[in-house]
Amino acid sequence: MITSTVKYLGELRTEAVHLQSETKIFSDAPKDNFGKGEAFSPTDLAATSLASCMISIMGILAMKENITPIIGTSAEVTKVMYAEPRRIGEIHVTLNFPKNNFTDKEKKMYEHAALACPVAKSLHPDIKQNIVFVW
Repeated sequence: MITSTVKYLGELRTEAVHLQSETKIFSDAPKDNFGKGEAFSPTDLAATSLASCMISIMGILAMKENITPIIGTSAEVTKVMYAEPRRIGEIHVTLNFPKNNFTDKEKKMYEHAALACPVAKSLHPDIKQNIVFVW
């Protein structure tokens, strides 16, 4: 089954449609690569997907294990581009948790789940993943 479609709109902009929900995401080439930078770039989306995946997997863990919820958890994402060839070289994610009195066991469970998320395991091993958990 097809997950999404992507259409080129011109001027280095694309429109992606998630077929199940019909949600749309636009992307632009970044300003440092001939684009307007008016939307996420494809590499921005890749880096942001890492944080989104981590938070989603931790949410699943909370539901399955009936442990302290992570509602309100947020992430700050920084993507570092390398040259020759142009690629994502590093992704820095800081996960900020609400003050929910997590136990040490819960913290370890959440950290393990986040680091094992499918996006983290799918990224090329040359991409440095710098993940910080702020409890």
